[in-house]
Amino acid sequence: MKIVKRDGHIVDYDKSKIEIAIGKANAEVKAKDRATAKEIDEIIKYIEDLGKKRILVEDIQDIIEEKLMEFDRYTLAKIYITYRYTRELVRKANTTDQSIKELIEGENEYWNNENSNKNAELVTTQRDYLAGITSTDITRRFLLPDDIVKAHDSGIIHFHDADYFAQNALHNCELINLEDMLQNGTVINNVKIDKPHRFITAATIATQIILAVTSSSYGGATVTLSHLAPFVRLSHDNYFKRYKNRGFSDEDAEKYAKEDTHKEIEDGVQTFNYQVNSMTNTNGQAPFLSVFMYLGETEEYKDELAEIIEEFLHQRIKGFKNEKGVYITPAFPKLLYVLEEDNVDEGTKYFYLTKLAAECTAKRLVPDYISEKKMFELKVDKNGNGNCYPCMGCRSFLTPYIDPKTGKPKYYGRFNQGVVTINLPDVALSSGQDMEKFWKIFDERLDLCHKALQIRHKRLANVTSDVAPILWQYGALARLGKGESIHDLLHNGYSTISLGYAGLYECVKYMTGKSHTDNGEGHDFGIKIMKHLVDSCNKWKAEEKIDYSVYGTPIESTTYKFAKCLKERFGTVKGITDRNYITNSYHVPVFEEIDAFNKLKLESEFQALSPGGAISYVETPNLQNNLPAVISVMRFIYDNIMYAELNTKSDYCQKCGYTGEILVDDNLEWYCPNCGNRDHNLLNVARRTCGYIGTNFWNKGRTQEIKERVLHIDNKAC
Repeated sequence: MKIVKRDGHIVDYDKSKIEIAIGKANAEVKAKDRATAKEIDEIIKYIEDLGKKRILVEDIQDIIEEKLMEFDRYTLAKIYITYRYTRELVRKANTTDQSIKELIEGENEYWNNENSNKNAELVTTQRDYLAGITSTDITRRFLLPDDIVKAHDSGIIHFHDADYFAQNALHNCELINLEDMLQNGTVINNVKIDKPHRFITAATIATQIILAVTSSSYGGATVTLSHLAPFVRLSHDNYFKRYKNRGFSDEDAEKYAKEDTHKEIEDGVQTFNYQVNSMTNTNGQAPFLSVFMYLGETEEYKDELAEIIEEFLHQRIKGFKNEKGVYITPAFPKLLYVLEEDNVDEGTKYFYLTKLAAECTAKRLVPDYISEKKMFELKVDKNGNGNCYPCMGCRSFLTPYIDPKTGKPKYYGRFNQGVVTINLPDVALSSGQDMEKFWKIFDERLDLCHKALQIRHKRLANVTSDVAPILWQYGALARLGKGESIHDLLHNGYSTISLGYAGLYECVKYMTGKSHTDNGEGHDFGIKIMKHLVDSCNKWKAEEKIDYSVYGTPIESTTYKFAKCLKERFGTVKGITDRNYITNSYHVPVFEEIDAFNKLKLESEFQALSPGGAISYVETPNLQNNLPAVISVMRFIYDNIMYAELNTKSDYCQKCGYTGEILVDDNLEWYCPNCGNRDHNLLNVARRTCGYIGTNFWNKGRTQEIKERVLHIDNKAC
């Protein structure tokens, strides 16, 4: 018999636990009121004779109370009930002390590997994690109902970012409205910052804005380079005017103005990159920033925008120096390059940028690619027009929105309220392959997610603009008045809230015996699941005027947690729970052999059913000497899928100077294949973890997933 504990963990039945519990109560009463050894044996026998494979610990305690009263041991029963209540209070007592001790001493596995871009040894990160431990404790004890906490602990759902939830003012991620803040001025720490008049000043102010904004939220943020492009022209015009004032001809003034402007773009982009990677926000890390590169976002400043994009790509190809002075692959900022009509094919005006992007991807893993063509098809607003815009950080996409004041699309200045994720394999395993039971449990779990999402929403509903002026008063997300509520920004499509999902592959595999990649029964069942998620969100949206949206969750550390919980709850089920991870969102499992083009084509159908965000990838070898292969994949992305990336290899061993792919052995330890170095401090490893590049290593679940990734493309020209 198995015992299901309050936190969802399953342990073996042990009758001595019952004997000890009753014994402690016996010690508190007079001899005449104590349960005899025979009575205790009868209680134990009654429980064992129930013949249950599993029983809740609460049910055992209920039985003990009932049996004691049957034996007329009323005083003892009262003491036992008091003991049980006291134990419940102890369980709910503040549990932060041990977690804090383990964090500081470097012994806490969860916090050490919680985020592959955070180093838990650093004091700045520890400060964030210390606050996170406290927030998590407050969230569990006071802010979430027991059923949500138990479901989270059991891995049935995942309530994301509990370490920030105690502060009711924090939202998830956003598209920063740099245009408003730069053109109209802003305020940071009570300092008024006027409109800049040079590109390098605008680039510097942008990084200060990014730091302030990401310190007031906890997810990813995105800025677009088109908002910086007008300042390139201002710089050019200033240089031109200066040379004219010195008596230069128009021709010479233009020549030197272009040279100086180009140098300023170089300096401005370098400053931007240095700032973003050297700054630490209140989350104890460099900002989780993405930079959007979309030529179609401006006609007036398109040439200036192209110059900025080119410089960003050049500097990323070069890389950033590590502490040894060696150029390596940085994690941030993530680059988002839009494939469009005038850059996707040889002979188009801006194809030179696409070739540069291909070189950058082959060497530094970025940019990631957004297809304007496919996005126009999928992101259609109520005016009937397709829209192309960036994700908020890693992969979270806003829904199409028309500003009621202007009648035009609006994306910058919008945000996401938060995420709750459903564990799809748990739904399947809980059903025992009974299809009718599966859909019933699925709906019950969705109701639980909905309840948790409503709690997230209500937590933000009472926030006023005063809690984060940079966001709500000075243009990053809004221009509200002092003391004004953000309530309206949470409704009618201005912001989104995300229903995440994980493990579609394992769910389908268990229920049908087939992968969702089979183009048959497995595929159809997978699509049916996805549509049910979308239908649920649409139903909630219609009822509450809140933009619920299906989201392919980037479960970085949660993949390991979910896998462990599944194994505890259901044992080892071959092909389902026998790994230390479950598959991200709708992805083809990492170990399944499939070529890049079939993978992207197949996943595009599922990506379309994740309107709140998702990203597909193909795993590749080193393609630095095979750019035609990179470009062929990019061209395929343009025609077939909205958002995708190539996972290339770009590692470095500081001990021997090896560049290439650092490997993982059978014990899930990283090592240099050239010299055998296993010291993490002397290995620079960059891997796509779940959209972002991770550079601080991973927990065992994610490491096993990385090790088992198969290549989707060979090293031949395509």
